[in-house]
Amino acid sequence: MADAVGTAKAGFGSVVGSEWIKIRTVKSTFWTLLAGIIVTIGLSVLLALAFTSAWDDMDAQDRADFDAAGFGLVGINFGMVAFGVLGVLIITGEYATGMIRTSLTAMPRRTELMAAKALVLGAVVLVVGLVASFASFLLSQLFFQSKDIDASLGDSGILRAVIGGGLYLTLIALFSLGIGALLRHTAGAVTTVLGLLFVLPIIGNFLPGDWGDTLRRYLPSNAGGAIMSAHKAENSLDPWTGFGVFALYTAVVLVAAVVLFNKRDA
Repeated sequence: MADAVGTAKAGFGSVVGSEWIKIRTVKSTFWTLLAGIIVTIGLSVLLALAFTSAWDDMDAQDRADFDAAGFGLVGINFGMVAFGVLGVLIITGEYATGMIRTSLTAMPRRTELMAAKALVLGAVVLVVGLVASFASFLLSQLFFQSKDIDASLGDSGILRAVIGGGLYLTLIALFSLGIGALLRHTAGAVTTVLGLLFVLPIIGNFLPGDWGDTLRRYLPSNAGGAIMSAHKAENSLDPWTGFGVFALYTAVVLVAAVVLFNKRDA
């Protein structure tokens, strides 16, 4: 009877609206997003300053490897931690407070509830991520301009790389949402996300031979991060191919999360 009442009262649109209210009124969401923006933009600018200061002392090979988009967006590789934490908190926070029971009472159709969370989280992070990505790129180019190594959004591959920064952060958040739903524990989920996105690539660097090179290309963060290069980097997947691989990882994690979410007790 309770399920019938909940089903009658809560449509998908209403649940999306509820999730939007949650994400914009919870203080931890605001501070986590702010931290992600500050780290992403701040480190991109600081590293651009450091890079231009050392430009005159660099050898020809280092200069040839320079990618104005990749170096201008480098802060995303650190700011993504905050967006990953946000994705985890969206679901584990409700388990920690017991709010998940209230959410399931209002929307007993669990697949739709998870879809609403993913939709709202993805939309918010996409907007914030695009702002952070464009700001990082444009501010970094001001420093690169002093050495005449800057790029513009009209150059080949640049606009795709900058938009890709926002898309990459969106997948980070959704991937983390799935991990959070699977583990239902904030500390464990955050540790797992950091392990998969940061530790695995470090371990991958020690793998020998061609099979090691191949495996490194397909690790989640390595594959997804390829979208932020204006051109295909050495020992990396093509930008859209890499993004597609990471999108597949994210889809698998979210599907597994939905399956378990439907089978478990709240």
